[in-house]
Amino acid sequence: MLFCFVATEEEKHLHKLLGKRVKELRKEAGYTSQETFAYDAEIPRALYGKYEQGSNITISSLRRILKFHKITFKEFFKKGFENY
Repeated sequence: MLFCFVATEEEKHLHKLLGKRVKELRKEAGYTSQETFAYDAEIPRALYGKYEQGSNITISSLRRILKFHKITFKEFFKKGFENY
């Protein structure tokens, strides 16, 4: 049996917020290029680009990004997620 998951509008909004925050961290770290950051963080470039655009991100991938930036989940979600 095959199940198809369709994100709700609220979930899509949350994905966009995650992407915006991930992009913000990259830029704050001085990376102007998604490709360079993805290489340094050991994340496939195409996949990382999708994350910044608001694609659904796995906890493992988010953890890898946060570990690279040396911040915790709590620090990540402190900014921009006040309504969640």
